[in-house]
Amino acid sequence: MKQLEHLGIAVADLAEAERIFTDLLGVPPYKREEVKDEGVMTSFFQAGESKVELLESITPNGPISRHIEKRGPGLHHVAFLVDDLEAEIARLEGEGYRVISGPKAGADAKRIAFLHPSDTAKVLVELCSEA
Repeated sequence: MKQLEHLGIAVADLAEAERIFTDLLGVPPYKREEVKDEGVMTSFFQAGESKVELLESITPNGPISRHIEKRGPGLHHVAFLVDDLEAEIARLEGEGYRVISGPKAGADAKRIAFLHPSDTAKVLVELCSEA
């Protein structure tokens, strides 16, 4: 089973982005979490059955910092929840998709992997499963 798990949004100022999304969604974030391996501080909002993940770089050379430098703040990735991360990776690799990162531990008690955006209509796709 696959379902939209969350949208990841790269932000330059996490506190300001949290204020904006609190206004937009009418609820505060339910958690903040640092992911040291990725060099980010995350903030999660529940939006119906899916989530919004705000990502602020905590390192000058991290992936979010580089993303903002190249593309500016905004949509970073689309994440889909899968039942079995390793089986889904194997299936997609068999179809010719390339994994650029993972599987590894991610935020919000998930195991994650990212697919190469050149293979996915120029959208960075994250696959995630419950840890």
